[in-house]
Order: sequence, then C-alpha cells, then structure tokens
Amino acid sequence: MGVEECKPIELPAVADPQGDLAFAEGENHVPFPIARVFYVYDVPAQAARGGHAHRALEQVVFCVSGRMAMAIDDGQRRLDVTLDDPRRGIYLPPMVWHDIGGFAEGTVYLALTSAPFDEADYIRDRGEFQQAIQAAV
Repeated sequence: MGVEECKPIELPAVADPQGDLAFAEGENHVPFPIARVFYVYDVPAQAARGGHAHRALEQVVFCVSGRMAMAIDDGQRRLDVTLDDPRRGIYLPPMVWHDIGGFAEGTVYLALTSAPFDEADYIRDRGEFQQAIQAAV
C-alpha cells in the first residue's frame, strides 16, 4: 500500500433549491464498510492536525465546510491534496502518514473509517512509521 492507493472519492448529490444533499454508502461510495464517523470543527486556521498513520484502518476524509490541505506520504512518495468541496474527499489506505493544515477559518472536516477507534492502530512517531515501512519491504 502507498500513496498510489490514495484516490479521490466523489459522493453523489441530489440538487434541491432548498439545499443540496450528498450521501455515502459503505462498500458503494467508499471502499469499505463504515464502522465509525467523526468530524472535527472549530479548527483554528493555524492548526496542525493528523501527524500519524494507521496500521490497519482505512478512512475517507471530506472537508464539509471551509478548506484544508493534506500532505500524505508512504515513506517514499508524497501526495499533496487540497479539500474544499464537501462532495470530494480522499481515500487513505493503511500505512500512509498524513499531516493536515492550511485550514480556512471555520473549517469542518468529516472522516468515515473502517473500524472503531483503537489507539494501538495509530503510529504517532514519524521514526516508528519509517521503521515499520522498512520492515514491510
């Protein structure tokens, strides 16, 4: 797995004069059954979030309001993504490091994940991530 597995996800939408509706179904619009949903809000413009990788968890991240930048890498290749459309997100497979920043004031982002929260699945140290990548080769 690596950044080549990171792919844009575009959700279907139903246009309505009273407000558009976008939706996601697990294993249909996202490539896994959805086990957890979380969102982050009240993000200061100068915030630095992410800063980790997951051993097994898959996720899709959407910026539902505002704008944010993601730097995604697999230890060899890097992908820079800007999210600013609530229908367009990015799929993150296991073992990709992601840093999130470049927030517009008032940004809200949403993540759909393949598993419930498990602290043991996180790699929060960049050196440990690099070692895990080398060990997998």
